[in-house]
Amino acid sequence: MIRVLRDFSTGVGLLGQGFSLVFRSPKLLLIGAVPALITTVLLVGGLVGLAVWIDEIAAWVTPFADDWNEGLRAATRFAAGFSVIGAFVAIGLLLFTAITLIIGGPFYEHIAETIEDTHLGGVPEAERVPWLKSAAVGVRDAILLVGIAILCAIPLFAAGFIPVVGQTVVPVVAVLVNATLLAIELTGIPFTRRGLKLGVRRRTLRKRRAVTLGFAVPVYLLCLIPLAALVVLPAAMAGGTVLAHRLLHDQLK
Repeated sequence: MIRVLRDFSTGVGLLGQGFSLVFRSPKLLLIGAVPALITTVLLVGGLVGLAVWIDEIAAWVTPFADDWNEGLRAATRFAAGFSVIGAFVAIGLLLFTAITLIIGGPFYEHIAETIEDTHLGGVPEAERVPWLKSAAVGVRDAILLVGIAILCAIPLFAAGFIPVVGQTVVPVVAVLVNATLLAIELTGIPFTRRGLKLGVRRRTLRKRRAVTLGFAVPVYLLCLIPLAALVVLPAAMAGGTVLAHRLLHDQLK
């Protein structure tokens, strides 16, 4: 347990290092914020639209409650609406990262390359991946990861109706699952530069799960704050680069 806590704190420290790196270089912060701003506008618009129609959506997903008494029906549909918005936010954050990385591929590759070349000793065997190929790989990986997120969201949505558990345990599990998927996305560029595919990335992060969660959980929670992602994502990209570099270096020992 002590090792788990120590590894988790190490992951938090890597995010802190990411913030330190981009704040020391405002150019990196600005480069990372531009694609994030574009994606933020798109997803906030979607969230606003969902909020406007949430009563109708909650009624649509709970037709079995039509004949229940008013109090029970209202409570059930409130839980349904809460779960729908929670699922949208969870999947939206993954989409946010995926879309932002695709839109700003060259920007984030520049951040990752600058961090590794300037602060981590460089990557002698680094591959030069054309933007179109990088975007295609990003789209493919994003579809797979969002698919996994949706498959996880279905049982979590159902569990959200369980009294007490649905409002306590389920949100925690949802954060851990989605933070893990977010970490996979944020470490994509350093792995791609080394010619390593998604499967290798997932296995590498899984071996140091506590470190990965220590890094990714704060990123996930901070991105829930409106507009915070404009600053968090560039720092998370820098921190994710350090995380990937460290885990891959540890494997070679």
